[in-house]
Amino acid sequence: NHNFYTYANPNRNPLSSTMPEQMNVAMMTSGGLAPCLSSSVAYLVEFWAAALKAGTISGLTIRMYVDGYKGVLIGESTVLSPDSYDACSCLHDVGGSPIGNSRVKLTNIKDCLARGFIKEGETPLEVAAQQLIKDNINVIHTIGGDDTNTQAAVLSKYILDEHGGKVVVVGMPKTIDNDVFPIVQTFGADTAAEQGSLFFTNVVSESSANPRMLIIHEVMGRDSGYLTAATSRKYHDSLKKATFVPGLTTTAKSRDIHAVWIPEINIDIAAEGARLKKIMDETGCVNVFLSEGAGVNDIIAELEANGEEVPRDAFGHVSLAKINPGVYFSKRLATLVGAEKTLVQKSGYFARSAASNPFDRKLIKDCAEEGVKSAIAGVSGCMGQDEDKEGTPIRAIEFERIKGGKHFDTSAEWFKTLLKEIGQN
Repeated sequence: NHNFYTYANPNRNPLSSTMPEQMNVAMMTSGGLAPCLSSSVAYLVEFWAAALKAGTISGLTIRMYVDGYKGVLIGESTVLSPDSYDACSCLHDVGGSPIGNSRVKLTNIKDCLARGFIKEGETPLEVAAQQLIKDNINVIHTIGGDDTNTQAAVLSKYILDEHGGKVVVVGMPKTIDNDVFPIVQTFGADTAAEQGSLFFTNVVSESSANPRMLIIHEVMGRDSGYLTAATSRKYHDSLKKATFVPGLTTTAKSRDIHAVWIPEINIDIAAEGARLKKIMDETGCVNVFLSEGAGVNDIIAELEANGEEVPRDAFGHVSLAKINPGVYFSKRLATLVGAEKTLVQKSGYFARSAASNPFDRKLIKDCAEEGVKSAIAGVSGCMGQDEDKEGTPIRAIEFERIKGGKHFDTSAEWFKTLLKEIGQN
């Protein structure tokens, strides 16, 4: 097998001069689930197998690291049999990850040590580097969000700097938040919005279960309100196609959205309460779509003022599930609108665990095809539609330009129209 690690001249790009006899490709999925992981694996396998069949490469192994960076650190992986390449197409019908996920930060030595991924005196970067070298990996596809992909870039640089080797890293941008710079649309976000709409189509029927019902539909989204806004749009538009019987209590207005609260919009709870109480008096229910990241700073300030610890994950992100924004807002709003009963329903796990819809599958396919070409050419980067380039082409976007935390653009015409139609200023 061709030794991809070139110690004599580590800055040389081996792929650009001499085609390696054997391409050893690795894949891993990491972070939270999204409706794209299985399809990403399926399309990457498809296009690598096509490259082998076309003679673009002369040999191929595909190694799957189990449970993301955990598998890299503890050396748990499986090599996909060539007989299974074609069978991977069935993954398009499956949600979740076919190889498992985990949340691991390679620079968080304390966390990796506590979880048994490394031993005392070791560093996660060195352990991961040694594993990739041992497995003779040429290319690794990291299917995850901004944290996953920027970590892979750090690992690749570490291998080059400390071991004189090179691993081409081609990331696939997974996040239902759609909050990664400078990518137009991340994988799974459209499917998650569609599934969140489907979720609420059933949940909204609970508004008929009790007089003066308040329903909070809590949607995933830490820093960006994109998913909440897109879910609201899909659900609101679906009602325009529905038919209702005049004279009955179930109406288009009783089943519609009455408020959309996202991090990018300041929430005046008193003013909104007064507005929504009029709707409660008229329809007997109020339905609010709430981004889980909305008002989080206020909740954190309240917890810290009370001397309570703010729970955080390995990346330092606030654990939204534990501080529970939906419950926080429901208690305050229930009093303001005079609700007799309150229901907080979270669509996140339902939405993120679905298989990719046609829109996302097309996006993933296009990025996977270009991603394999990029890997063969020896070019690292995160695949996606580059919004900083004319025509937003799909390309391997330089990792140093990849950054999370992109806010939703509330000036989008469709969003302004949505708020106007539901009566929210």
